[in-house]
Amino acid sequence: MSRRRRKRWMLTMLTGAVVLTGGILAGWHYMQPQLVTYTAENGTEMKFKTEGNRFMEYGPDGSWREMFVKGVNLGATSPGYYPGEFPLTEEDYLRWFQQIQEMGANVIRVYTVHEPIFYSALVDYNRGREQPLYFIQGIWSPEEELIEKQDAYADHIEQTFKQEIEKAVSAVYGDADIPEKAGASSGKYKKNAGKYLMAWHVGTEWDPTMVDNTNEKHPDVPQYKGVHFSGTADASPFENWLAELLDYTAVLEKKYGWEHPMTFTNWVTTDVLEHPGEPLFEEDLVSVDARHIQPEEWQGGYFAAYHVYPYYPDLFHTDETLQTIKDTNGEYNTYKSYLRKLKAEYSDMPVMVTEYGVPSSLGISHLGMGGRDQGGHNEAEQGAIDASLTQDIYDEGYAGAILFMWQDEWFKKTWNTMPFEIPADRRAYWLNVLTNEKMFGLLAMDPGKQEQLTIDGKLDDWDGLTAEEVTVWQGKVNGIQEMKLTHDEAYLYIGMTLDEPFDPNKKVLRIGTDTLAGGNQPGERLPERTLSDGLETVITLGQDDESQVEIAKDYDFNQRLYGKEGYNMLPDKQAGSADPFHPWNLAVSLKMTPPDTRSAHPFMNEKVGILKRGTTAPGQSDTDSLTTWQYDGNQVEMRIPWMLLGFGDPSSLQVIDYGPLQDGREFKTVTTKGITLVPWLMDRSTGDVSWPAGNQTTLDLKTLPLYGWQSWEQVNYSERLKLSYEEMKNVFGQIPSFQID
Repeated sequence: MSRRRRKRWMLTMLTGAVVLTGGILAGWHYMQPQLVTYTAENGTEMKFKTEGNRFMEYGPDGSWREMFVKGVNLGATSPGYYPGEFPLTEEDYLRWFQQIQEMGANVIRVYTVHEPIFYSALVDYNRGREQPLYFIQGIWSPEEELIEKQDAYADHIEQTFKQEIEKAVSAVYGDADIPEKAGASSGKYKKNAGKYLMAWHVGTEWDPTMVDNTNEKHPDVPQYKGVHFSGTADASPFENWLAELLDYTAVLEKKYGWEHPMTFTNWVTTDVLEHPGEPLFEEDLVSVDARHIQPEEWQGGYFAAYHVYPYYPDLFHTDETLQTIKDTNGEYNTYKSYLRKLKAEYSDMPVMVTEYGVPSSLGISHLGMGGRDQGGHNEAEQGAIDASLTQDIYDEGYAGAILFMWQDEWFKKTWNTMPFEIPADRRAYWLNVLTNEKMFGLLAMDPGKQEQLTIDGKLDDWDGLTAEEVTVWQGKVNGIQEMKLTHDEAYLYIGMTLDEPFDPNKKVLRIGTDTLAGGNQPGERLPERTLSDGLETVITLGQDDESQVEIAKDYDFNQRLYGKEGYNMLPDKQAGSADPFHPWNLAVSLKMTPPDTRSAHPFMNEKVGILKRGTTAPGQSDTDSLTTWQYDGNQVEMRIPWMLLGFGDPSSLQVIDYGPLQDGREFKTVTTKGITLVPWLMDRSTGDVSWPAGNQTTLDLKTLPLYGWQSWEQVNYSERLKLSYEEMKNVFGQIPSFQID
């Protein structure tokens, strides 16, 4: 064969191979499940719509069917990062999409525009799937500016909001090239994710005083009449403002040939009900009513969306008008009662609860009826409550339930620990388990050592740590063979080996901690002995009802902030306690007194320093995610949350100072060199004490070793599906996604 003929033959074969491969790929693509959409007479594409009080999906058989939306809210961060830094990768999203769909969810909700990788990953994930995972796109409002100016019509606010709407719509449809800007998503959005969009969710929770002030300041605002959304004759100035923003979103989307259902964010604080039992004026000040906005020639439809938690506002445990329905346990289910009253107001439009849930945290910040508190739950309890709330939402005829939250978020804050987390801009670098807002997720973001150390009283897993990670305490105490120390982003870990098996009925094990000058002498906890300096905290391990961390009276954060030095709310008995060490308490409700409030309500706090004995090992009878200690034979193991030891930020070694509060209400911190630990054993029957000073009655703390560490700027963490994930998987599996007529 000549060179020319050989070349022609090879070219022919190559062309044939390309054609064959193309045909195979085309055939493969043709055989993949295709997303069935509805095309209206005017050519508009639709996958979802509302019809009366029902939320509808266009099914694969070419008919509309009623759908119950089951979903979860998805954040944009991971530990060590703040919103606006967008650290998540394609691998993160694809892994999470799979786990979320396996849980039985049919939608995820995002609050703002994510990086392009989110949309491209979702498109890639859904390709070829008979049942895609959809998303609801949130559009973030200029929240800080709205609160600052207290006027939705103030200069530049609407312009800023509309720019965010433009960004969201173009990003969803893969038609945006957004320049880099600090604190915001950016990049080239090329993948069109519009066919996987379920709905638009405009705005954030509205500050009631801002809404009220907007209405008062602009009484002559004309009724908004838009292309696709308008205000009704009853619409308030703020509602007309919202109608214009919904309309703007719809007009922009229409350019891409699609229509999706629309909603705006709302919450209990600005709902349409009256709450005579709510003690705070601002929590029942003004309404934002979805019925005062109506769609115009928008086949995608419109629905109401509320964030509804069972503990906030206080009306859920103070308003007797909600105490009408009892659960099988005989307790009032004020959540179900509220849902029923709210749904009754919306007879002709769908309503979804697009945020609800409880956290799995040691800390607690609000009380709910029937134990549905904001915090104080282990993961199993979190799952049981989340599942029961989901069932309540479904049973009361709502169109959907979107749980808060998919992943734990270390950067979050809450009102009753904010004063102690100092510096505030380092919250993302450590996990404060007393801040419940950080731990709403079904996906745990565990601190660095949790994957390596199981709290079960056995210290063999400590051998897997490197020598640099473990410090052996160099002091000596009769009865204690060895004490080892390590730490991570959430806890100080202590592993002790005793001379004899530990029996909490016969002995008490205590460890005092000293981080800075000041503090209190242990008193009766260490009788007839004196330290050269006071202690900040005392850890007690013994019988289950006495195991706890106590804080020095002079150091007590709760006492200082809410006692006479601060807000002056503590009951006299609590404020006047002579005990040198107090229980570690967190406020859960402030004192309310008319005429500043509608009704009187006492100051309330919860004891959060209790150390729960159990195991963090999965599948055991005493498995408990809130476990802090356990013993096994002569070994004792514990993990102590940083804040219980007085830390405002362990990542930069900041501890709360003893000085007077700044401006009457603000703490300040100092840098510590580390923690001095003072362990001792006390025999219950004889009162004999074994401690580092031996037979001496005084101890110079400077003679004891100091446990110190380097500050950190990078965090270590691991992901883990919580027990609550399985509970939600069960309830989502029991609730049908589609209503069969």
